[in-house]
Amino acid sequence: MKNKRTHHHLSESKLKRINEYSQRLKEQLDMPRIPVSEAAASLIDYCNATHDPLVPSVWGPLDRQDDPFAPAGNKFLCCNIM
Repeated sequence: MKNKRTHHHLSESKLKRINEYSQRLKEQLDMPRIPVSEAAASLIDYCNATHDPLVPSVWGPLDRQDDPFAPAGNKFLCCNIM
């Protein structure tokens, strides 16, 4: 008797997991999609239009005041902890 109850409980929990997985798949089907070619074109446009200071070979050297990664004009480099 106890074995049947355990088996029944395992079956219920397995069914619950399958139903949850099915629900997640249905939600993914409802997500809007775009073709890969459109996504790639959008990414290329963004990369061409956005200045990246980490790629000076493409964009040229940056002025010190425009470089977000340049150290501040302080004599001493330090870390502020709040």
